Amino acid sequence: MAIKMLVFDYRETEYKFFGENKFNNYEIKFFDFSLNEETIERVPEQDREQASIISVFINSVLTENVIDSFKNLRAIATRSTGYDNINKKACIRRNIALLNVQNYGETAVAEFTMGLILGIVRNIFTASTSVKNGDYQKKSFVGRDLEKLTLGVVGTGAIGAAVCRLAHAFKMRILAYDLNERQELEQKYNVNFTTLDFLIRNSDIITLHVPYTGDNYHMFSKHEFDIMKENSYFINVARGEIAELKYLKEQLEKGKILGAALDVVACDVQECEDFNKKNEVSSLSCFENSQTVKELISMPNVIVTPHIAYESQDAVDFILRKTFDGITDFINGGSKNRVF
Repeated sequence: MAIKMLVFDYRETEYKFFGENKFNNYEIKFFDFSLNEETIERVPEQDREQASIISVFINSVLTENVIDSFKNLRAIATRSTGYDNINKKACIRRNIALLNVQNYGETAVAEFTMGLILGIVRNIFTASTSVKNGDYQKKSFVGRDLEKLTLGVVGTGAIGAAVCRLAHAFKMRILAYDLNERQELEQKYNVNFTTLDFLIRNSDIITLHVPYTGDNYHMFSKHEFDIMKENSYFINVARGEIAELKYLKEQLEKGKILGAALDVVACDVQECEDFNKKNEVSSLSCFENSQTVKELISMPNVIVTPHIAYESQDAVDFILRKTFDGITDFINGGSKNRVF
């Protein structure tokens, strides 16, 4: 009998994988929407009754109520490393396994990070926009050579380490902060591990590559942005919750921070506005965050992208392969890729 599996957050970049790979032991149904308290009603009752495995991405929010809506659920496979969007207590109470994907997309995210660094330091995007608008002035787009700059890498896991490798190729001086200092990065790429305070004060560019744990909520807030080096740049492709953007905006407006590039923000502007309108409620925190993001988007020295750093076709295919490896292993009694 085929295993009933529901895939949510199904995106165009995943079509190719499922078109080229057949899963004969699975009966898979795809949903292009995220799974949450609102959308659970769009899932047919029969699917909720019969599904033994569901797969989601970070856009889904699996509350206790959402999880309990699936009567015969045995496993949740998130196509991501992070899983704070999934109610852990509900899974443990129901003895539902949670599977994730570790260390995906380090090449894709590292290359994207360097693209953002080049784009913001060399004013590539503002220059392109200027030309498209018919203004060919060159004097406003003077940048810096990367080999003259110091890069501060916060978090040296798989992605942070890949960023160090690429930055070394650009002959940048590299400072790094991580709870686990990696000797091989010091030896291969001349990475200097420091305290976070020293890194912030001495880096021309700071890039974040730490996972969000809850404990590092607003790891970068007023103090951190206040002590950043004059004429520095800030890059975040990690998680939006790590940086309190209103204080970043303050330093951008003052001119102390020359530019920023954000692939992640804590509050999605459109989603917050849609939710507040639909439910006739207003979260002050959400409103303030979305307003800050709107203002940042309008600033010429800020790049905001829609969480696409990991999204190369190669990385997407890797995530899906690892997801099904973990599911198959779980069905056979293993614990590969299992969080709990």
